[in-house]
Amino acid sequence: MKKSILLFCLLSLFSSPAWAAGDILIAAAADLQFAMDDVAKAFREEHPRIGVKVSYGSSGNFFTQIRQGAPFDLYFSADLKYTEMLEAEGFAATPPKLYAVGRIVLWTRKDSGLDPTRGLELVNDPAVRRFAIANPAHAPYGVRAREALMHYGHWDQVQPKLVFGENISQTAQFVQTGNAQAGILALSLAMAPALKDGHYYLIPEEAHLPLEQAFIVTRRARDNPAAKLFAEFVAGEQARAILAEYGFVLPTQPVQGQ
Repeated sequence: MKKSILLFCLLSLFSSPAWAAGDILIAAAADLQFAMDDVAKAFREEHPRIGVKVSYGSSGNFFTQIRQGAPFDLYFSADLKYTEMLEAEGFAATPPKLYAVGRIVLWTRKDSGLDPTRGLELVNDPAVRRFAIANPAHAPYGVRAREALMHYGHWDQVQPKLVFGENISQTAQFVQTGNAQAGILALSLAMAPALKDGHYYLIPEEAHLPLEQAFIVTRRARDNPAAKLFAEFVAGEQARAILAEYGFVLPTQPVQGQ
């Protein structure tokens, strides 16, 4: 009798979704820093037995690390192409899934005396001695910032003023601390509490290619039920609502300039 009860308890434990498979490690683009923290918190409330650790950085650097065997279970990229390349090379356990479209903004501190609603013409203001963007070599937000500057004909003029952040989060720090007088940031960061004391101008989406953001479950997590649970959660209404709060355009929404 006791053996039967013990066997029943063990079977129940291992079949429970909350058991899943220990912790999961997520590589996430830096524009997700605040939104993903909230998504992970909401996920843990539903699955308290699953630990979630998120590392933030540039999508390009994470792409390289995953190819080199970094132990990430999920990868949230700010650029669809990185997830597509990982799938093509056999590093993905699931096809890339679009989770959001990002937007870029021109951002200044409130005490800077600069008006970002002037648009990217602001880069020509003598008061702007340093202008921050993410490094286009590996940060999708840097690529889109460069495209926008080129679209409005300011790329050549801004060259002597440019300072490059390793990722969009570091770029925000440059402007927030005054090391740069203005910069192009992710809307999701501009809407976060840490940067709400600044002013921003939403750069029209026609000035650059879309920031289509996608994620995969990595090959390493192919048999990890916890990773699959998190992937399902991100596709759910609660996670989508959190992303929308931070200014992300959800895949079913049209991308519109403002």
